[in-house]
Amino acid sequence: MPHTTHKLDAMLRNPHDRRQKPSVFPVAAQWAGIAVFVVCLALSGVWALTDHWRRASFALGVAMLWLTLLRATCDSRVMGILAVRSRRFDMAFTAVLGSALVFLALSVDSLGSG
Repeated sequence: MPHTTHKLDAMLRNPHDRRQKPSVFPVAAQWAGIAVFVVCLALSGVWALTDHWRRASFALGVAMLWLTLLRATCDSRVMGILAVRSRRFDMAFTAVLGSALVFLALSVDSLGSG
């Protein structure tokens, strides 16, 4: 059974991150960072469902910026499906998307709050 687990683990590794050094953070800290991302994502969804779209957009943008930091500091094996392409590409994509969401959430005038 250990041989099968090792083979499956090798198949699930991100081929774009073969030459990356391991994270300096303990695995528990990496998982805690991912938990913070999931909480922000869920909070954004709750606010979107309750028609608080500016808060939802801001929270989603902050979550994406947090994901940029996670991608820079966490191992791909811990990131799982959040590590899509190379570390550099994922960081650029989430930073641009998160920045745009935060900018839009902060720059749009809230209707009726005068």
